[in-house]
Amino acid sequence: MTQRHEVKLALFVLLALSGLLPAGEKEKRFAAVDPEGAGPDYKVQGEYLGEVTLADGTKQKLGAQVIACGKGTFHSAFYPGGLPGEGWDGKTKIERTPAKQGNIPVDAKTDGDKTVFEQVYKAVITGETMNGETDKGEKFELKKVLRQSPTLGAKPPEGAIVLFDGTNSDEFDKKDWLDSRKFLKMGVTTKRKFTDFTLHVELMLSFMPESRGQGRSNSGVIMQQHYEIQVLDSFGLAGDANECGGVYSVKPLPVNMCYPPLSWQTYDIEFEAARFDADGKTKIKNPVVTLKYNGVLVHDKFEIPRPTDGSKTVPPPPWGIYLQDHGGDPLFFKNIWIVEKK
Repeated sequence: MTQRHEVKLALFVLLALSGLLPAGEKEKRFAAVDPEGAGPDYKVQGEYLGEVTLADGTKQKLGAQVIACGKGTFHSAFYPGGLPGEGWDGKTKIERTPAKQGNIPVDAKTDGDKTVFEQVYKAVITGETMNGETDKGEKFELKKVLRQSPTLGAKPPEGAIVLFDGTNSDEFDKKDWLDSRKFLKMGVTTKRKFTDFTLHVELMLSFMPESRGQGRSNSGVIMQQHYEIQVLDSFGLAGDANECGGVYSVKPLPVNMCYPPLSWQTYDIEFEAARFDADGKTKIKNPVVTLKYNGVLVHDKFEIPRPTDGSKTVPPPPWGIYLQDHGGDPLFFKNIWIVEKK
């Protein structure tokens, strides 16, 4: 090919990895919104839990996360003690090369009815069982698990405002903004405006194994117009500030609680809006956020030092809450309610 075509191809690959392809190209990317349409890779990806038999004969819990990378390829990470938020020590993550948003290294491939891993730990997945051995030759058997947030389906307390219960989108700025399953689609803002509140949101990421970076089911819960809790398929990644549950561009997570795509997940947010002087022009106090992500405390009264979108100024509250549409990646919400703090 010509040098010009080589440059164009390199640019296309770079944009694809970063998730910044033009809208027309994004529409071509594979995105499954339910298990039935997700294909065979969906059945392999996910979380596995079981035990490893150590050299002294004792047994220890072991968790694994398997990320689908597209076209029958996968990346895996192992967690001594159990899965993130449930037994793992938060430090010892075993993977050949760390998976990052724009680069998820492939270390496994499906061959027939088996998916074979050749990395620090060697393993084979058949059906919903992973059998393998550690780098020390210690045998393990892990079973696929589907975790559920302890706050999934949480009922609104007395005095709460129900923003979405699956019947209509009347509390938002777009009418009939539901899919065929009665889930709320992204890209809507509450009609009501809020200052300080407790917010419960349930969300489901689409399955986009061939996408990378910010192009992998990207959204956000944006408060006071400029403060975002990121929504993104960050399953199995590090939990950086621009990954799911992070205070976007500002604060990473101490533990990545992102479940696999097509799982329902929960955000329980406590938000205190920024405060302004009497004329409403000068900010005198930063906003403060607490977040329980899938029931695990990941941000505890964190003072957000600046707008997460890079803005120089922030409008005084109250403001609506925006469920972001970032690039058209399909994702869905349900059971949204809010309690205002007076």
